Amino acid sequence: MTYVNHVNEVFDASVLATRLPGTWSVAATNFPVWLDGTRHNPEFTYDIVEGEELTLADTVSYTTSGGEPKTIVGTDRLRGDEFVWRGQGWLKVLTSRWQVVGANDSFNIAVIRFARSRLTPAGIDVLVRKDASVTAVRSTVAHATEQFGISAEEFASLTWL
Repeated sequence: MTYVNHVNEVFDASVLATRLPGTWSVAATNFPVWLDGTRHNPEFTYDIVEGEELTLADTVSYTTSGGEPKTIVGTDRLRGDEFVWRGQGWLKVLTSRWQVVGANDSFNIAVIRFARSRLTPAGIDVLVRKDASVTAVRSTVAHATEQFGISAEEFASLTWL
């Protein structure tokens, strides 16, 4: 897998290190974890961990059906063309792989693809930078699926949150 955007530039470690940090809301997904009705308002927060290789502190937050806030904390290490996530605490035994497969020019909309893991199927999330003023995310992605690294069939599989 490679990181390719609409001008066929690779999303290398330096681009990802400057563009990914911050908080992102999930605008659309086909990932069952966000669609089963028990988790709402998912957000991902990425922060750079200083070191030689690109490593991100990764915090996923959401609210339960009962309104209780929950977080999942892990670390993402760039390995080749994908990140390898490892949980912290009792989740340390779990890993998953994901990559950024596309983004808009301002990098306030990004698409990430998750590989199948031992506990979860493969999936796609469309992320929107939390503080960005972005309108018409669905039509933006629909009219530029190649730029966002997804097929028309994958776009059709998304549920917009």
